[in-house]
Amino acid sequence: MSTHPMHGPNRFKLGVFSANADGGLTLTRVPERWPATWDGIVEVAQMADRAGIEFFLPIARWKGFGGEMNSREWSFETFTFAAGIAAATRNIAVFSTVHVPMVHPVFAAKALATVDHISGGRAGLNIVCGWNPEEFGLFGLQMIEDRYGQGLEWAEIMGRIHADTGPFDYEGSYYKLKGVSGRPAPLQRPRPVTLNAAFSPPGRDFAARAADFLFTTFTEIEKGRATIDDIAARAAAQGREVGVFTTCHVVCRPSQAEAEDYYEHYAVAMQDAASVDHYMGAKEKFSGSHEADAYRLHRKRFAGGAGTYPLVGTPAHIAAEMVRMAETGFAGTTVSFVNFRDELPYFIAEVLPLLRDAGLRVA
Repeated sequence: MSTHPMHGPNRFKLGVFSANADGGLTLTRVPERWPATWDGIVEVAQMADRAGIEFFLPIARWKGFGGEMNSREWSFETFTFAAGIAAATRNIAVFSTVHVPMVHPVFAAKALATVDHISGGRAGLNIVCGWNPEEFGLFGLQMIEDRYGQGLEWAEIMGRIHADTGPFDYEGSYYKLKGVSGRPAPLQRPRPVTLNAAFSPPGRDFAARAADFLFTTFTEIEKGRATIDDIAARAAAQGREVGVFTTCHVVCRPSQAEAEDYYEHYAVAMQDAASVDHYMGAKEKFSGSHEADAYRLHRKRFAGGAGTYPLVGTPAHIAAEMVRMAETGFAGTTVSFVNFRDELPYFIAEVLPLLRDAGLRVA
């Protein structure tokens, strides 16, 4: 088995995020918004694979966010999605995003190991402990306070199954299991590469104990340094190291004015306002995934890319912003677009060479 892409040689790693859902991260009404057809997704994954982009990361959604478009209800389940993408690609890491309360760890352990074998050791897991009460209700679940406590038990059970040391019983606060086992073990040892999407202090504590990388947000690049230092200290207390990734939405055009005009068009003039209201309200109340002032200052960012950081401008501007992220200490970022198939080729052709010139990437 070759080195997992998340441990590859590039100083600043890149992932394509949310292509499994209609609209991607946007809440917009523009006609060119991403339709998330399977054929289109495969084309984008293969494009990213050929370009040397490290990973393909889906979102996990069970309900949409209302409004005119009800964005993200059309989305592909992420274990089966990862298995399909794995079979259609050669080198890129294929992640599954899992909401802990909705997916039993015994099932998740076998599903993830299956993807790891299909991909030849390229599987990854993005653990989300859940934040949306409407989705909990869809499964007949109540959203509990100690979601990260449940997440730690879930991750421990997964790890013990993947260790393949024979059947075990488990007696926890959230899982009481008998004779647990599950083969085959994944190809990656001791387990597939694991992300955790979190911003709050409890989320960072969970990542410090259970993840290889924290996947987090910021309002300004330099503010990310505090998060990076904080997770480093929390991980060190556990005798571990945890890298930090962030996430961005991209509008890359030949001129700065053209990029900013299009961002204004799709994220302001054509935003799905009712959906943005719904999404921001639920996120602020239940998630803890963003800095408090993000909801007051950055509605455009929520319409444009789920509150992620905007990379809007020329290839040179976007590359320079990524250099700033790397200098701040981020291991990499995800990128998303209004339309992945239409916009990723320009990003690959124009931005990636600049990142190589800046010493952030060797391939």
